[in-house]
Amino acid sequence: MTAHPHPTRRAVLSSAGIAAITLCLGGCGSAGPDAAGSAGPATVPASEIPIGGGRIVGRFVVTQPTKGTFEAFSYLCTHQNLPVQQVTDAAIVCGRHGSSFSLADGSVLTGPATKPLTKATVTANGDTLTIS
Repeated sequence: MTAHPHPTRRAVLSSAGIAAITLCLGGCGSAGPDAAGSAGPATVPASEIPIGGGRIVGRFVVTQPTKGTFEAFSYLCTHQNLPVQQVTDAAIVCGRHGSSFSLADGSVLTGPATKPLTKATVTANGDTLTIS
C-alpha cells in the first residue's frame, strides 16, 4: 500500500460528518434555569434598583414599583420558559415573543404569555436585598 501525501476524499468527508454531528449535538443543549446564574439566592444593593423600574439579578427580576417597595420574580418568561431580556420603567419585557409583565405583581400585560411571572421572596437587610 502506498502512503498518500494528502487525505483521501473518504477521510475528509468522514471528518466533516463527525464535525457536523458534534455541532448539531452541541446545539441540543438547554437554555433552561441553570443556563444563566446560580440556583441559589441572589443579592443586590437596594440603591441599585430604580424607583418605578427594576433590574435582572442572577435568575431573578427585582423591581421597585414605588419608593421602598421591592418585588421579585423568576426571570423566566411563562410563555416558553426563556429568560426575559429587560426591565423598563413600564414593564418586565421578554423580547423573544413580545410578552410583558407588571413591575408591581408580575401579571401579564401583553401576551403571548398567559400566566404571571413566578413570585420570589425579597428580604432586606440594611441596603442589601436578598432574593430567593
